[in-house]
Amino acid sequence: MNYQTTVSVDEKSKETKSKKEIKVFDQKPTLAFIGASWSSLLVGMTSYLIGLWNADMMLNEKGYYFTILLFGLFSVISVQKAVRDKMEDIPVTDIYYSISWFATIASIVLLVIGLWNADLLLSEKGFYAMSFLLSLFSGIAVQKNTRDIQYIDRNLKEDV
Repeated sequence: MNYQTTVSVDEKSKETKSKKEIKVFDQKPTLAFIGASWSSLLVGMTSYLIGLWNADMMLNEKGYYFTILLFGLFSVISVQKAVRDKMEDIPVTDIYYSISWFATIASIVLLVIGLWNADLLLSEKGFYAMSFLLSLFSGIAVQKNTRDIQYIDRNLKEDV
C-alpha cells in the first residue's frame, strides 16, 4: 500500500522539478576553439580594413563601411549578450533585446545597400560581404566563449 501523504508527494515533485530546471554548463570551450574564434575575428576584420585601405573610393565612403563594421560587431555582441542573459535568468528588457536584433539586421541591410549601390567590381562586393559576415560570426563566437568561461569560473567559485 502507498502510505505517502500529499505533503511528501508535493516535496518529491518539487525536488524533481528543481533538478530539471538547473542548467549545468561545466565544460569550458577548448583553447583550440577560443583561438579559432579570435583568429577568425582578426582575419575578418583585418581583411575588411585592408580592403578599405586599398579601395579606390572617397574617404566618406570608406568611413561609411568602417562605421558599418563597428556597428555590426557591437550589435551582434549585444544580441549574444541578451540571449545569454535570458538563458542565465538575468533580466533583459524586451526593448533592449529588440533593439539589439534590429541593429544587427540594420547593419547587414546597410552593408547590402551600400554594396549594391557601390561602384565596385562584383568580386570586391563579395569580398566585403564575406569578410563582414566572417567578422560578425566570429564576434558572436568570441563573446560566447567569454561568457562560457566567466559563467563556469563564477560557478566554480560558488561551489568552493
